[in-house]
Amino acid sequence: HVQLVESGGGSVQAGGSLRLSCGASGYTYNIKRMAWFRQAPGKEREGVAAISGGSTYYADSVKGRFTISQDTAKNTVYLQMNSLNAEDTAMYYCAAGRTYGGWRLGFASEYNYWGQGTQVTVS
Repeated sequence: HVQLVESGGGSVQAGGSLRLSCGASGYTYNIKRMAWFRQAPGKEREGVAAISGGSTYYADSVKGRFTISQDTAKNTVYLQMNSLNAEDTAMYYCAAGRTYGGWRLGFASEYNYWGQGTQVTVS
């Protein structure tokens, strides 16, 4: 019922910036929270940032560098990434959930819809 499409990934040098976008379509009325996850080769998928009920949540590794925001009129969420470093290299996924997850980012298993991912490479 919900489709998510990410865009904005690419290759940048360390210290650079990128802004990812995620557009939602379909039955978006049932979305209560949205988040960004990332997964590097050989590693588990980890939460990066989430937005729900007007509050935002971030992984410790990106606090102060990444900012999640949304444009409800466009059914779009963004992830502004600054001061990128090699450890940020990963496939980034947009996720949406039908439930509120409390005062936290939440695990990947708690989200119901996923985008196809967009690659971010920092060198």
